Amino acid sequence: MTETQVLVINADRPDIDHPLAIGPEPEMFKLAQHNYKSGEWPFPVRLVKPGTKVRSDEAYLASMKQDSKQGEREDIKAIRQAHKHGKHTLRELADSTAIELNRVKDLVHKYSLPLTNDYWRAEKYNDPDEVIAYQTLARLCKRIDAPEFSIRQASMSNGIVNGYYIGRVPKV
Repeated sequence: MTETQVLVINADRPDIDHPLAIGPEPEMFKLAQHNYKSGEWPFPVRLVKPGTKVRSDEAYLASMKQDSKQGEREDIKAIRQAHKHGKHTLRELADSTAIELNRVKDLVHKYSLPLTNDYWRAEKYNDPDEVIAYQTLARLCKRIDAPEFSIRQASMSNGIVNGYYIGRVPKV
């Protein structure tokens, strides 16, 4: 049985060309433990196979970091999955996905993710205190005397219908 040859290198400043020791893996492991405990090597060491491309710990950890877009995609995927499994309010989605409620709100708004139990909201153009909110589009149409298609269209573009800003609001 052939034993694997390894190099012992300084983990803080990895340099495969100047190893601290070379030898069979079990012996190098014991040597590294002994020298580290005795204080002969007051720095962390790493055992690597010859020919291995070595990076510093900082570079390695930086390569492990997740980019923000990837994290956002995973969150959206989790929200969609929870919605598919019957979680329809923002609070239920946040609880089932373990994502913060504010983050769920932001993502649902940013990507217009579908939630079934939202409501229609109309805010008077020149009087923001006058707000009309209805669960169904038909009731809002009757209240502000506007056709359904124009309200739908205005809700997608933050448009104005009969003097009201129209929007759909997800229920918490």
